[in-house]
Amino acid sequence: MTRPLTYARLASLLAALSSIGPFAIDAYLPAFPAIGVALGASQLEVQQTLTIYMAALAAMVLWHGALADRFGRRRVLILLTVVFALASLVCALAPSIEWLWVGRGLQGVSGGAGIVVGRAVVRDLHEGPQAQRLMSRVMLIFALAPALAPMVGAGLLAMAGWRAIFFFLALFGLALAWATWRFLPETLAEEDRQPLHPLPLLRAYLRIFRHPAFMLLALGVALNFNGFFLYVLSAPVFILEHLGLGSGGFVWLFGPAVGGMMIGSVLSERMAGRWSPVRTVGFGFVLMFAAVVANAAVSGLLVPGVPVSVLPIGLFSCGMALATPSMSLLGLEIFPERRGMASSCQSFLQIGLNAASSARVAPVLWSAPLGLASGMGMFAALGLCAWLAWRRLGTGQGRVGEHIA
Repeated sequence: MTRPLTYARLASLLAALSSIGPFAIDAYLPAFPAIGVALGASQLEVQQTLTIYMAALAAMVLWHGALADRFGRRRVLILLTVVFALASLVCALAPSIEWLWVGRGLQGVSGGAGIVVGRAVVRDLHEGPQAQRLMSRVMLIFALAPALAPMVGAGLLAMAGWRAIFFFLALFGLALAWATWRFLPETLAEEDRQPLHPLPLLRAYLRIFRHPAFMLLALGVALNFNGFFLYVLSAPVFILEHLGLGSGGFVWLFGPAVGGMMIGSVLSERMAGRWSPVRTVGFGFVLMFAAVVANAAVSGLLVPGVPVSVLPIGLFSCGMALATPSMSLLGLEIFPERRGMASSCQSFLQIGLNAASSARVAPVLWSAPLGLASGMGMFAALGLCAWLAWRRLGTGQGRVGEHIA
């Protein structure tokens, strides 16, 4: 039996559920050297724990939405947060790097449910400016995760070793499973649920991935996020080597980044109903490109250090957080009867791009601050191209709901 949730508590619960996946990335970054020593693994082998997690996350988020469209939002969230907790225990007890790979893969299978199903819950409950306000509030609270996670991870590492980080993640997963069971109502009525028959499901996925407006919006969100996430992937090198800080120095990266996300989310919430989504996204891109120019100048002309090397990252994350809610909701509006599946496809593209960056892009660029700054600029430019291409298609195509089986 659930208890009714206030607007603020609903936003907090959805944000916590959305943060479980990113938290599983950021919390253990300070422990990379300790994991390598404890398990006799190379830096590349430890980095592969992140790549495996991202690949599993990308593969499974395609199914989270379809499962939520079939069985309901609440049931899927409870099951997968329990799976996440069990996977975290596998990581905590891993006797070798191979077992850690297994645990991270299982975490990835379950870690994306919160953000995928959470977006569908927002659109189940609200539309238009109200949906933008709730999504922005969720992002505002969600933005705390990247700042808190490395600090929690560094603290647990110092007090009890790297395994304590994964024990903490197991408790976090169980707590969220209980909170979802206790407080989150089911937002998808029985009569609105969709079957899981293979052929109709395949046709539905194909129609979503073949829809030009949806794909451009989803790629725009994914590319913009990757401009910031490049620094998350490179955090151990950027913080420890380029900035010359210790394991406690991760706050210098995540602090400004989170502050920027929170400011951008507040602006998005305030602009909902006052500015059009197109105008809001446009202003977000202005901030992102101001950050790109500043980041290139700082990286190319100044000696790396704090705070000058991290402030442009905060400005970029502000613009990204301002643009993302409107772009995501415009995409979900295209498929009103398959919001869960559409949300899955959005997350698949974002996480798949993150995984590709983890495996291929970040290791090439993280050797120098200017390389990372160039990567941020490249992803922002590609994101802008996707947005402008969507505009050229005509916003009408992006707003008309398509009913798919």
